[in-house]
Amino acid sequence: MSFSELWKWIRSWDSDGWVLQVFIIVFVVMVTNFILRLIINRVHRRLQKTRTPWDDAVIDAIRKPLGLLVWVIGITFAAEIIRIETKTAIFSVAAPIRDIGIIVSITWFLLRFIKRAERNIIEHAQKEGREIDLTTADAIVKLLRLSVIITSALVILQTLGISVSGILAFGGIGGIAVGFAARDLLANFFGGLIVYLDRPFSVGDWVRSPDREIEGTIEHIGWRVTRIRTFDKRPLYVPNSVFTTIAVENPSRMTNRRIYETIGIRYDDAGKMREIVARVKAMLHEHPDIDTSKTLIVNFNSFSPSSMDFFIYTFTKTTNWIEYHEVKEDVLLRVIDIIEELGAEIAYPTSTVHVPEPLQLVQQGES
Repeated sequence: MSFSELWKWIRSWDSDGWVLQVFIIVFVVMVTNFILRLIINRVHRRLQKTRTPWDDAVIDAIRKPLGLLVWVIGITFAAEIIRIETKTAIFSVAAPIRDIGIIVSITWFLLRFIKRAERNIIEHAQKEGREIDLTTADAIVKLLRLSVIITSALVILQTLGISVSGILAFGGIGGIAVGFAARDLLANFFGGLIVYLDRPFSVGDWVRSPDREIEGTIEHIGWRVTRIRTFDKRPLYVPNSVFTTIAVENPSRMTNRRIYETIGIRYDDAGKMREIVARVKAMLHEHPDIDTSKTLIVNFNSFSPSSMDFFIYTFTKTTNWIEYHEVKEDVLLRVIDIIEELGAEIAYPTSTVHVPEPLQLVQQGES
């Protein structure tokens, strides 16, 4: 069959020509979508070489929403042609579907852009060695997403002819009842907001509370609960409202770790105490892992029942828990070496019994 014969057959079957119009529209949509995809892929590859995190985020975010937008416009346009030609009532929904499709495409693009921009900014900061507050970034991203979703929902309702002002008024009245019913949920929400604003801890910090049995590493800060991984690897889910009523320690933000130890020597070595204290203090000043800019004290301070005690009060340069114990071990071993080099001994608990006259042992059977 030649092309002219095929054309005559189509014209005889489709006298009004609307089927051919619909076919042309669908074909043009497919070709347009294909061309746009090629252009976007090429532009995205070039923009990935730039140092700006925004440009490739825009191109990457617009890829799928733009394809959806092209299809929505094309299909609804074809449906409008079918409605005019066939007078079918069901195709009258093409116009509102087109409007909703455009709003959904824009919303999808904005959500994807927010996600891609967050990822690109964090990756660029890490490559350049700059510090970035992940907790604040996560909070901003969540607020932006929530704002986009709420705005899009209101615009869609207004497009469908539903009064947004009436919904907002009803929400204001119903919000009172909802507030009483969901006061715990709202307390957790505002608790999470306070955590985001005050930033007492961030993801990855080690925290603990002297008021509650809470200790572990922060894994995730949500709007309702915060997930903490305890040191025995169990997940602990703490409602955010709890953090507004308890004290929270953040050892991850300490500048130094403290060594505070009391050591006793025998009373027989009392004459060597002055030199022991002096040599221990000199050792701490020369130790490479001790921060001498902080408080450093070594003093004889008490007479105990079985020993003469001196104490060590100093700070390490490291805050790492494992490295701290290695430094503390080295310091204590050096103290032992100093005591032994001076011929003294570390005291241990002893008791001395004094009797008024010598004891006599009497064997059984003797009078």
